[in-house]
Amino acid sequence: MDQEKLSAGKSSTGLDENLGGLLAYLATFVTGIIFIIIEKENDFIRFHAMQSIFLFGGLLILNIAIGMIPFIGWIFNLLFAPIFFVLWIVAMYKAYKGERYKFPIVGDLAENQLKK
Repeated sequence: MDQEKLSAGKSSTGLDENLGGLLAYLATFVTGIIFIIIEKENDFIRFHAMQSIFLFGGLLILNIAIGMIPFIGWIFNLLFAPIFFVLWIVAMYKAYKGERYKFPIVGDLAENQLKK
């Protein structure tokens, strides 16, 4: 879990980068997709947008797959909901604080995807 403190700067959208990073997580992967499309210059916002897509898109797929298991899947999804909520809050908080916080696995995936 690598953390890097970045200085607050502007993005091509006119937003402060910490606010853009927070907004990339606001509606989970949906705002991540929006920010990946509209933000062309700021690496901080693009990183958080890509991490949002991988993190919450992956969790959605996992949620759907587990939910298909009769009864047990419903119980697991009910238990994981608070964990997903905490991940969402942590992601927005870290982005707003200006940290390039990398979640395990998806943080590296997001960085590698942006280098391409």
